[in-house]
Amino acid sequence: MKRFLKWFGFLFVFLGITGVIVLSKIVWPKVDADMNPVLAHNPYPVSDAAQALHDDLWIADLHADSLLWRRNPAKRHDHGHVDLPRLREGGVEFQIFSAVTKSPRGLNFDGNDADAPDDITRLALAQLWPLGTWNSIYERAAYQAKRLQKLERKGDVHIVRTAADMDKTDRVLGLLLTEGAHPLQGDLEKILWLYNDGYRAMGLQHFFDNELGGSMHGRSQAGLTGFGRAAVRKMRERGIIIDVAHSSVQVVRDVLELTPDPIFISHGGTIAHCPKTTNRNLPDDVLQEIAARGGIIGIGYFSGVICDISPKGIAAAIVDAAALLGPDAVALGSDFDGTVTVSLDTSELAAITDALLKAGMDETTIRKVMGGNAKRFFKENLPAE
Repeated sequence: MKRFLKWFGFLFVFLGITGVIVLSKIVWPKVDADMNPVLAHNPYPVSDAAQALHDDLWIADLHADSLLWRRNPAKRHDHGHVDLPRLREGGVEFQIFSAVTKSPRGLNFDGNDADAPDDITRLALAQLWPLGTWNSIYERAAYQAKRLQKLERKGDVHIVRTAADMDKTDRVLGLLLTEGAHPLQGDLEKILWLYNDGYRAMGLQHFFDNELGGSMHGRSQAGLTGFGRAAVRKMRERGIIIDVAHSSVQVVRDVLELTPDPIFISHGGTIAHCPKTTNRNLPDDVLQEIAARGGIIGIGYFSGVICDISPKGIAAAIVDAAALLGPDAVALGSDFDGTVTVSLDTSELAAITDALLKAGMDETTIRKVMGGNAKRFFKENLPAE
């Protein structure tokens, strides 16, 4: 019997290790590729003039969910949208990494229930995240921050914590953003916890209503709650910049009334450019008020926010946003690795520069929208130290 138990134990361990290897090497790359596809395409033609300009740009992207996936960001992959080698190939100097911590089953733009089964719980279990993340939304944000911290310790990335960090040039700059403020779990003290974890930007909502107020895709369409108002004040006191990409219109209006500080939209678009996006993009007059306050909007690359996801279509959305909001208010906000279909990955951003030149945008404005505006915004609004 003892011999049987011994061999059974060896078999159990072997099967367990084999299962983990299969999940890591076969299953998750397939799931990742299926959920973060790039449309098949021939290499995009880029003129010599566009490539020369692109190589001289300081490029920033305001939103990628890459830390959500069981994929080593330090290595180049043939699936998904973002990793550090591809960021370098695309010329990206500054990447915001958002932490997705809760996602209701049946996700859609029109209406989600906060108490629906949560897909991130299943993802945490399936990807063998630490035990604490299985039931704690805060721990999921902390874990994703730790993934970026590990890359920083290895010298692959520099986490942006202060305004001065925006001028560092020795490695890719990464800034941490929560996709919604539900990691607070109703506790204002966790704002400091997240700050200490390295977060310098926080979205208020994601696809569902939370303790702070209504989501654009929730049921209530409500404004800020009392807790939400207190949280916004606390975030600003702490030096955390507010992202309203998924907030209800009333929440955004409440934030603009509550604080004079600039806010931003990490990934979105304009209804003026793509009228079908009323259930995803904020009204144009609200965007104009954000821009007038010194805020910026990152233009996404997916069909939920722009009508045409080709490089030419992305450029058209950027050109129209600059016309509506001014050339100083527009940036890139891909939503790469956010379970969206795109026409290019981050290594191919020169195709957007080429399309902007072909659309007639001048070089000065191209420099702004491709990264200059983002650099200015974060240098002006991050903590000094």
